[in-house]
Amino acid sequence: METTALRAVTLRIERGEFVAVMGPSGCGKSTLLNVVGMIDSLSGGEYFFNGEEIGHRSENDLVDLRKKNIGFVFQNFNLIDDLSVQENVDLPLLYLGLSRKERRLKVDEALTLVGLESRARHKPQELSGGQQQRVAIARSIVSDPRLVLADEPTGNLDTVNGQDVMDMLDRLKAKGVTILMVTHSPEHGQRADRIIQMLDGEVVT
Repeated sequence: METTALRAVTLRIERGEFVAVMGPSGCGKSTLLNVVGMIDSLSGGEYFFNGEEIGHRSENDLVDLRKKNIGFVFQNFNLIDDLSVQENVDLPLLYLGLSRKERRLKVDEALTLVGLESRARHKPQELSGGQQQRVAIARSIVSDPRLVLADEPTGNLDTVNGQDVMDMLDRLKAKGVTILMVTHSPEHGQRADRIIQMLDGEVVT
């Protein structure tokens, strides 16, 4: 039996905009994020990114576009336990052909932005949940992406750490980064420029 995850979704996100996507579990929020992030492919329709139609580009083209333009923040952090904080943040840069010196400067800058420069040599398991999410944010922005996709970035955090993460997203927006965030929190959704409500695979507001 075929399941349609998204139905006739028409959506425009402007450069530098902070958009929150809300709705009940199973309504298509994460699928929408995966399509925008070039992880899931389209079965129909068009997808324009930075003015170019990319919905039917090859997988290799999409991988190249994704690694140069998009950063991801996940609810479960997705850090590699055997690597240090510094090495986790460095991972996206390994695929961009930068020199070791360039990568080190970018990693240091990203960790300073999230307030973890003193924890660069620690392993993820030596950090609190809030600190691990800050490492994940540093990793998502280290390559200077045009777009950051955040899937429930505060879902596993307490109130204080959740607010810290939202403050960091606000700072990214102030730097001109476009942000698309899935959240179940009405409070955090209100921090965005606008909220997109989804139900049964459709945008309802």
